[in-house]
Amino acid sequence: MSDALLAALADARDTGKTAENQTRSFSDRPPHGLRAGFHFALPWLIPALLLALWFAGSTRGWIAPQILPPPAQVAATLSDLATSGDLWHNTAASLRRVGIGFAGGAACGLLLGIALGLSRTLEIYVLPSFNALAQIPILGWLPLLLLLVGIGEPLQYLLIAQAALIPVTLGTLQAFRETPVVLAEVAAMFRYSRAQWIVHVVLPHALPTLATSIRLAFTKAWLALVVVELVASSEGLGYLIVYGRQLFQLDLVMAAVLVVGALGYLIDRGLNWLEARLTRGRVVAF
Repeated sequence: MSDALLAALADARDTGKTAENQTRSFSDRPPHGLRAGFHFALPWLIPALLLALWFAGSTRGWIAPQILPPPAQVAATLSDLATSGDLWHNTAASLRRVGIGFAGGAACGLLLGIALGLSRTLEIYVLPSFNALAQIPILGWLPLLLLLVGIGEPLQYLLIAQAALIPVTLGTLQAFRETPVVLAEVAAMFRYSRAQWIVHVVLPHALPTLATSIRLAFTKAWLALVVVELVASSEGLGYLIVYGRQLFQLDLVMAAVLVVGALGYLIDRGLNWLEARLTRGRVVAF
């Protein structure tokens, strides 16, 4: 190949890289001015509309306050809960339960997903039964676990862990299925052990899939937490909802529901931020 042709190819490559970098800089450039304000305010449009309807309905008497208490009353109840310490006590109890249950379920799901991904025989025999059991709702396991462990904290930990187990197991198994054959061949060429192949090839390649599975698992665990506390608990945010319903204090019910939604949203945003940090700068070759 002549020197002139090599120089032309080098110039074309440099020109392509320059155009690609410029395209990325324009696409990655953050919005400014009115556009930035619009992008920030757009996700809050529906919550603001619902809040406005709530204010209008309570002010104009569209809905009886015994059914839907006005926002000012809910805010006052929330302030009283915070001042008395009941809010912090019950929130801490819920966070402790979901933390322990979610961590245990995610760890077991990761190990089970790795085992299914490594053994085709185990996948053939276990996965159909696992998928069938995964269709049983949380409350369907309640009578059986009540007989096995009784009512108390272990029951709640097990139900929350079961909710987190399923998405992590299926996400980990999918990670093994999506690992390119080329990467497996390269690992075999470097004589990676099975543990090295999992740690250095499968898990890094499947990081986005696993991160999405973990976020989904937390959502399932958070929903299971509220359901479990509604049925079998003497403290927690779900217990506050049941307690308010029994006393027909719907302002207490609404205050607890708002706290549940706000906490779930904040933790999900935190997991989303962590996922972005872990996948930042990740080079995708396949």
